[in-house]
Amino acid sequence: MPYVWSLVLFGAGVLLLLVLVIRFFLALRRTRALQREVTSQVANRSGLLRARVAGLRVALAERRNDAT
Repeated sequence: MPYVWSLVLFGAGVLLLLVLVIRFFLALRRTRALQREVTSQVANRSGLLRARVAGLRVALAERRNDAT
C-alpha cells in the first residue's frame, strides 16, 4: 500500500507543476502584450520627434535664406 501514497504524491506534484506552467505562460503572454504596446508607443513618439526636427531644419533653412 505505500505505492498508493507515492502515486498520490506524484499526482499532486504533476498537478502543481501544471498550474505553475499555466501561470507562467499567462504571465509571459501579458509581458509580450505590454512589450508590443511599449514598442509601438516608442516608435510613434520617435516618429513625431523626427518630424519636429525636420520641421525645425526647414524653418532654420528658410530663415537663413531670408536673412541673406
